[in-house]
Amino acid sequence: MWNLPSRFAFLRDEAELPAMVHTALDLLGTKELAGTANNPGILEWAKEINEICKRPYDNWAEDFFNADSIPWCGLFLGVVAARTCQNRPERMPPNKYLSALAWADWGTPGSTHTPPSIDDICLGDVIVLRRDGGGHVFLALGVSRDGKRIFGIGGNQSDAVTIADFDAERLKAVRRPVYNRRPAGARHIVLAEKGVLSVDEA
Repeated sequence: MWNLPSRFAFLRDEAELPAMVHTALDLLGTKELAGTANNPGILEWAKEINEICKRPYDNWAEDFFNADSIPWCGLFLGVVAARTCQNRPERMPPNKYLSALAWADWGTPGSTHTPPSIDDICLGDVIVLRRDGGGHVFLALGVSRDGKRIFGIGGNQSDAVTIADFDAERLKAVRRPVYNRRPAGARHIVLAEKGVLSVDEA
Protein backbone atom coordinates (compact mmCIF):
# COMPACT_ATOMS: atom_id res chain seq x y z
CA MET A 1 0.00 0.00 0.00
CA TRP A 2 1.08 3.60 -0.56
CA ASN A 3 3.62 5.37 1.66
CA LEU A 4 1.53 8.45 2.43
CA PRO A 5 2.13 11.48 4.66
CA SER A 6 -0.05 11.14 7.76
CA ARG A 7 -2.59 13.78 6.75
CA PHE A 8 -3.31 11.85 3.53
CA ALA A 9 -3.63 8.44 5.20
CA PHE A 10 -7.41 8.70 4.75
CA LEU A 11 -6.90 7.92 1.05
CA ARG A 12 -6.18 4.27 1.90
CA ASP A 13 -9.71 3.86 3.24
CA GLU A 14 -11.59 6.28 0.97
CA ALA A 15 -14.72 4.70 -0.49
CA GLU A 16 -14.67 4.64 -4.30
CA LEU A 17 -11.40 6.47 -4.73
CA PRO A 18 -11.39 8.06 -8.23
CA ALA A 19 -9.50 5.78 -10.62
CA MET A 20 -7.04 8.47 -11.67
CA VAL A 21 -6.10 9.12 -8.03
CA HIS A 22 -5.55 5.41 -7.38
CA THR A 23 -3.37 5.10 -10.48
CA ALA A 24 -1.41 8.24 -9.58
CA LEU A 25 -0.76 6.98 -6.05
CA ASP A 26 0.62 3.74 -7.49
CA LEU A 27 3.37 5.89 -9.06
CA LEU A 28 4.10 7.91 -5.91
CA GLY A 29 7.85 8.18 -5.32
CA THR A 30 8.91 7.78 -8.96
CA LYS A 31 12.01 9.98 -9.40
CA GLU A 32 14.26 11.39 -12.09
CA LEU A 33 17.81 10.07 -12.10
CA ALA A 34 20.61 12.46 -11.23
CA GLY A 35 22.79 14.11 -13.85
CA THR A 36 22.49 13.05 -17.48
CA ALA A 37 21.01 9.64 -16.64
CA ASN A 38 17.29 9.05 -17.20
CA ASN A 39 14.68 6.98 -15.40
CA PRO A 40 13.60 4.49 -18.09
CA GLY A 41 10.20 4.12 -16.44
CA ILE A 42 9.41 7.80 -16.98
CA LEU A 43 10.63 7.65 -20.59
CA GLU A 44 8.35 4.65 -21.23
CA TRP A 45 5.24 6.64 -20.30
CA ALA A 46 5.14 8.50 -23.62
CA LYS A 47 5.42 5.18 -25.48
CA GLU A 48 2.62 3.72 -23.36
CA ILE A 49 0.34 6.69 -24.08
CA ASN A 50 1.02 6.32 -27.81
CA GLU A 51 0.19 2.60 -27.71
CA ILE A 52 -3.12 3.29 -25.94
CA CYS A 53 -4.30 6.48 -27.69
CA LYS A 54 -2.66 6.16 -31.14
CA ARG A 55 -2.99 9.82 -32.22
CA PRO A 56 -0.50 11.83 -34.31
CA TYR A 57 0.57 13.95 -31.34
CA ASP A 58 1.13 10.86 -29.21
CA ASN A 59 3.54 9.51 -31.82
CA TRP A 60 5.38 12.84 -31.89
CA ALA A 61 5.52 13.00 -28.08
CA GLU A 62 7.01 9.50 -27.88
CA ASP A 63 9.89 10.61 -30.12
CA PHE A 64 10.25 14.02 -28.43
CA PHE A 65 10.33 12.90 -24.81
CA ASN A 66 13.80 11.38 -24.64
CA ALA A 67 15.08 12.76 -21.31
CA ASP A 68 13.53 13.15 -17.88
CA SER A 69 15.09 16.62 -17.66
CA ILE A 70 12.22 17.74 -19.95
CA PRO A 71 9.32 19.02 -17.80
CA TRP A 72 7.07 16.00 -17.27
CA CYS A 73 4.08 16.99 -15.13
CA GLY A 74 1.85 16.73 -18.22
CA LEU A 75 3.40 13.39 -19.14
CA PHE A 76 2.69 12.01 -15.68
CA LEU A 77 -0.94 13.05 -15.81
CA GLY A 78 -1.10 11.78 -19.39
CA VAL A 79 -0.08 8.25 -18.44
CA VAL A 80 -2.51 8.30 -15.50
CA ALA A 81 -5.34 9.34 -17.83
CA ALA A 82 -4.35 6.81 -20.49
CA ARG A 83 -4.23 3.91 -18.01
CA THR A 84 -7.73 4.73 -16.75
CA CYS A 85 -9.45 5.92 -19.96
CA GLN A 86 -10.89 2.49 -20.95
CA ASN A 87 -10.57 3.62 -24.61
CA ARG A 88 -13.05 6.45 -24.06
CA PRO A 89 -11.83 9.44 -26.12
CA GLU A 90 -13.18 11.94 -23.58
CA ARG A 91 -10.99 10.37 -20.87
CA MET A 92 -7.80 10.21 -22.95
CA PRO A 93 -5.09 12.82 -22.34
CA PRO A 94 -5.65 16.06 -24.25
CA ASN A 95 -3.85 16.75 -27.49
CA LYS A 96 -0.48 18.32 -26.61
CA TYR A 97 -0.69 16.72 -23.16
CA LEU A 98 2.99 17.44 -22.45
CA SER A 99 2.00 21.09 -21.98
CA ALA A 100 0.45 21.66 -18.56
CA LEU A 101 -1.75 24.42 -19.99
CA ALA A 102 -3.30 21.99 -22.51
CA TRP A 103 -5.11 20.37 -19.57
CA ALA A 104 -7.09 23.58 -18.94
CA ASP A 105 -9.66 22.41 -21.53
CA TRP A 106 -9.68 18.69 -20.67
CA GLY A 107 -12.73 16.90 -19.30
CA THR A 108 -15.53 19.07 -17.96
CA PRO A 109 -15.43 22.27 -15.87
CA GLY A 110 -14.86 21.51 -12.20
CA SER A 111 -15.85 24.99 -11.10
CA THR A 112 -18.90 27.05 -12.01
CA HIS A 113 -17.13 30.27 -11.04
CA THR A 114 -15.04 32.69 -13.11
CA PRO A 115 -12.24 32.71 -12.12
CA PRO A 116 -12.42 29.13 -10.80
CA SER A 117 -12.97 28.76 -7.06
CA ILE A 118 -11.04 26.59 -4.62
CA ASP A 119 -14.39 25.86 -2.96
CA ASP A 120 -15.42 23.75 -5.97
CA ILE A 121 -12.35 21.49 -6.01
CA CYS A 122 -13.01 17.79 -5.44
CA LEU A 123 -10.72 14.81 -4.92
CA GLY A 124 -9.43 13.72 -8.33
CA ASP A 125 -9.98 17.00 -10.16
CA VAL A 126 -7.26 18.09 -12.57
CA ILE A 127 -5.73 21.36 -11.36
CA VAL A 128 -3.84 23.69 -13.70
CA LEU A 129 -1.66 26.37 -12.12
CA ARG A 130 0.08 29.40 -13.54
CA ARG A 131 3.88 29.35 -13.48
CA ASP A 132 6.50 31.68 -14.92
CA GLY A 133 7.29 30.32 -18.36
CA GLY A 134 4.33 27.95 -18.51
CA GLY A 135 2.14 26.09 -16.05
CA HIS A 136 1.84 23.07 -13.80
CA VAL A 137 -0.78 20.32 -13.67
CA PHE A 138 -1.64 17.76 -10.98
CA LEU A 139 -4.53 15.88 -9.34
CA ALA A 140 -6.29 17.46 -6.37
CA LEU A 141 -6.29 15.64 -3.04
CA GLY A 142 -7.86 18.42 -0.98
CA VAL A 143 -7.79 22.09 -0.02
CA SER A 144 -6.91 23.98 3.16
CA ARG A 145 -9.43 25.35 5.63
CA ASP A 146 -8.19 28.89 5.08
CA GLY A 147 -8.70 28.62 1.31
CA LYS A 148 -5.07 29.46 0.55
CA ARG A 149 -3.69 26.04 -0.40
CA ILE A 150 -4.44 23.21 -2.79
CA PHE A 151 -2.96 19.80 -2.03
CA GLY A 152 -2.21 17.41 -4.86
CA ILE A 153 -0.22 14.58 -6.38
CA GLY A 154 1.76 15.31 -9.51
CA GLY A 155 4.88 14.61 -11.50
CA ASN A 156 8.02 16.73 -11.81
CA GLN A 157 7.44 18.12 -8.32
CA SER A 158 10.99 18.45 -6.99
CA ASP A 159 11.94 16.03 -9.81
CA ALA A 160 9.61 13.28 -8.57
CA VAL A 161 6.01 12.12 -8.22
CA THR A 162 5.10 13.66 -4.87
CA ILE A 163 2.25 15.06 -2.84
CA ALA A 164 2.71 18.80 -2.43
CA ASP A 165 1.06 22.04 -1.25
CA PHE A 166 0.31 24.79 -3.78
CA ASP A 167 -0.61 28.45 -3.48
CA ALA A 168 -4.29 28.77 -4.44
CA GLU A 169 -3.60 32.20 -5.96
CA ARG A 170 -1.86 30.39 -8.84
CA LEU A 171 -5.09 28.57 -9.80
CA LYS A 172 -5.90 28.77 -13.51
CA ALA A 173 -8.34 25.90 -14.12
CA VAL A 174 -10.25 23.13 -12.36
CA ARG A 175 -11.19 20.28 -14.68
CA ARG A 176 -13.12 17.14 -13.84
CA PRO A 177 -12.94 13.72 -15.51
CA VAL A 178 -16.02 12.76 -17.51
CA TYR A 179 -17.62 10.22 -15.19
CA ASN A 180 -20.26 7.69 -16.27
CA ARG A 181 -21.08 7.60 -12.58
CA ARG A 182 -19.27 9.95 -10.26
CA PRO A 183 -17.46 7.95 -7.54
CA ALA A 184 -18.35 8.69 -3.92
CA GLY A 185 -14.74 9.65 -3.25
CA ALA A 186 -14.87 12.53 -5.75
CA ARG A 187 -15.90 15.03 -3.09
CA HIS A 188 -14.70 18.31 -1.59
CA ILE A 189 -12.06 17.55 1.05
CA VAL A 190 -10.73 20.10 3.53
CA LEU A 191 -7.45 19.48 5.37
CA ALA A 192 -5.27 21.34 7.87
CA GLU A 193 -2.78 23.90 6.58
CA LYS A 194 0.83 22.79 6.93
CA GLY A 195 3.90 22.18 4.86
CA VAL A 196 6.03 24.29 2.54
CA LEU A 197 4.47 25.61 -0.67
CA SER A 198 5.82 24.00 -3.85
CA VAL A 199 7.93 26.26 -6.06
CA ASP A 200 9.94 23.58 -7.94
CA GLU A 201 7.97 22.23 -10.90
CA ALA A 202 10.21 23.16 -13.84
